[in-house]
Amino acid sequence: MVAEALKVFPLDGIDLLLIENVGNLVCPASFDLGQDANILISSVPEGDDKPYKYPAMYRGLQALVLNKIDLLPYVPFKIDYFNAGVLALNPGIQRFDVSCQTGEGIEQWAAWLRSQVSSARNAG
Repeated sequence: MVAEALKVFPLDGIDLLLIENVGNLVCPASFDLGQDANILISSVPEGDDKPYKYPAMYRGLQALVLNKIDLLPYVPFKIDYFNAGVLALNPGIQRFDVSCQTGEGIEQWAAWLRSQVSSARNAG
């Protein structure tokens, strides 16, 4: 589907193309779509066990966004446990803790995305 869509997209006018893979955290780790970076958005309410349950997804990432951090006081999410799992699988990962509700961390996340676009332009 991605290959077919790319045939009709005006790629010369696109600086950043995000391909969202919706579904579970097992299958997407197995597919190379020609992307420059693998990014996972994890959510506090989903649980702190995800790196342990789906290690393949966390190993191949260049960036991890932990969303909904504003819910940490209200949800049984052990951030130290989550971090230990992530770092054991991917010690060099870029990590962004964000809250779309409060805006916390969004600027750092956006700056990283801009740097990726800039790097790709300079390389290409």
